[in-house]
Amino acid sequence: MSFAQVTRKYSNEFLSIGVDARAFAMGNSVVANTGDVNSTYWNPAGLTEVYFGPQIAAMHAEYFQGIAMYDYLAGAMPLENNAVVGVSVYRFGVDDILNTTQLIDAQGNIDYDRISKFSTADYALSLSYAGHFLGNSDITVGANAKIVYRHIGKFASSFGFGIDLGFQFRTEDKFYFGLMARDITTTFNAWSINEEELNTITVTEPGTENQQTVNELPEETIELTLPKLQFGVAKDFQISDKFNVLSEVDLNFQFFETNDLISTSALSISPSAGFEVGFDNMVFLRGGVNNFQFETTFEGEKELTFQPNIGVGFKYKGISVDYALTDVGDQSIALYSNIISLKIDLGEF
Repeated sequence: MSFAQVTRKYSNEFLSIGVDARAFAMGNSVVANTGDVNSTYWNPAGLTEVYFGPQIAAMHAEYFQGIAMYDYLAGAMPLENNAVVGVSVYRFGVDDILNTTQLIDAQGNIDYDRISKFSTADYALSLSYAGHFLGNSDITVGANAKIVYRHIGKFASSFGFGIDLGFQFRTEDKFYFGLMARDITTTFNAWSINEEELNTITVTEPGTENQQTVNELPEETIELTLPKLQFGVAKDFQISDKFNVLSEVDLNFQFFETNDLISTSALSISPSAGFEVGFDNMVFLRGGVNNFQFETTFEGEKELTFQPNIGVGFKYKGISVDYALTDVGDQSIALYSNIISLKIDLGEF
């Protein structure tokens, strides 16, 4: 078997989905303003805002009418030296997939008892650390170390690891700047192929009882994930004693050609924007747009599409419950997902 490596445009994509209903509602435009346990994903530098006590967060989402399940659990703990550590766990999977490869026996008869089930799932464990840059409380830095495990039934599995880096700068007049660099080490997955299991998938030649395998083994066993950058600028406007409006605009950079709003052979850029209207730090209304893409219509023309998102949130005595209605396609496809997330700030009890 060859041990060649390949760099793919879309690798470990389950780690590009995001977490937290608040962020989804704001069009994933939170890299500059994130400041809680969910910063373990969006920008580990934001973990420095976790200073009252430990925080935990959880989210469950279902995609494609419940076919795919996405689960996330995270925790963060402040340390005595103004640093914060965090840990997060992710799973994206499709379970109970029917394996019909053995449906027809050697005599050509259909035998439903030969149907089995398998799952395909992606897992990740991320360890985070954040602190002030050279003692400057306005500039914070953070890093994630990720371990990734993926499996496709008994047919193949992989292990990998990677590193993210994040930066934030906050001013006294509530301007926020953030930069998140994902997979700066070109996160890799080393695949292990179960040749024996793949060779059990056969077809019978027409008019004979001869069976042949139908799967060619992949030549590449090392899959590399290219780095991505997300830069954001946010501003928190205090409208009155009770009301405030937080807004953010982000630019998302990928180092390959895509259908994004700006795309070249070496770099693609897609904007996103979101807002949050808060009342008494208790009730929140959110909205955002992202995923600007040029799609090709059936007539062969290019059409600009985008993804709208809305949501609400409630916070009471350290418990936050957030909801987002997010479109997994674009504004022309009614495939909406309902996402609910929970955050508990133990320091506020």
